[in-house]
Amino acid sequence: MQTILGANGIIAQELSKQLVSYTKQIRQVSRNPRKVNNTDELMKADLLNYDQTEKAVAGSEVVYLLAGLKYNSKVWQEQWPKIMGNVIDACKKHNSKLVFFDNVYSYGLVKGPMTETTPFNPVSKKGEVRAQIATRLLDEVKNKNLNALIVRAADFYGPNAALGIGNVMVTDKVKANKTPQWLGSTKKIHTMTYTPDAAKTVALLGNTLTAYNQTWHALTSQEKITAEDYIRMACELGQQNYKVQTLPKLGVQLVSLFVPIMREFPEMMYQYEQDYIFDSSKFANAFNVEAISYREGIAATLR
Repeated sequence: MQTILGANGIIAQELSKQLVSYTKQIRQVSRNPRKVNNTDELMKADLLNYDQTEKAVAGSEVVYLLAGLKYNSKVWQEQWPKIMGNVIDACKKHNSKLVFFDNVYSYGLVKGPMTETTPFNPVSKKGEVRAQIATRLLDEVKNKNLNALIVRAADFYGPNAALGIGNVMVTDKVKANKTPQWLGSTKKIHTMTYTPDAAKTVALLGNTLTAYNQTWHALTSQEKITAEDYIRMACELGQQNYKVQTLPKLGVQLVSLFVPIMREFPEMMYQYEQDYIFDSSKFANAFNVEAISYREGIAATLR
């Protein structure tokens, strides 16, 4: 049995499609899980509740932690440590291997490429939480209490990636014949991970014994394109003239006075005001695979 904690999200859905190449026993776990494959087993559970988490993990060879929380620093501070603790304890009890899907917030502002050896240096509250829970998991691995691995991805884009920055601010706008938007500078390099490539990475690593007890970066195009390059491609493929509306940090702060969710973005603006270069060469070289190109990925997303 391979179990997905945090079913229904875009990576969970893409992962479910990939996992059928490895197993026909897939358990979808969330408060309201849905089938992706006909043979999927569904189980309702709240990961903040240890007993429910333990039951969801029971019988699992591999557990994938793909949970998503409300994009709010206080929620993350309160809930992520509890969830990580519950999942680690449940996996230890049932001798299940754990795959944690993470982001790059724990790295903070990085000059040059982000790699698996980049030290934690968070510059945001959300980054501090991510560093805390990743460190707890890595300590369990170091102490040989658990077989686990971490997969990190850059910002998302891809088919049906409703919350991906590339979709929300660019391709969704192009499809609606509206002006694309961007946070910060469009002149900085900004790497983005294609969601099917991220899921392919998670599935392959989760089913490779030698991949455990390491950190990996999800397969991502190594083309060093700027946000402007990305938007130009999207406009061209969408058969419309290039145009973009940019929102600098001050603009984000002003909008946040009226749009509550935007209050969470000013602390993350460093990702859009500097080059954001994500290196996944470790995975690409280890498994001799190549990421989809941005042009191909954007075209598939627009379709």
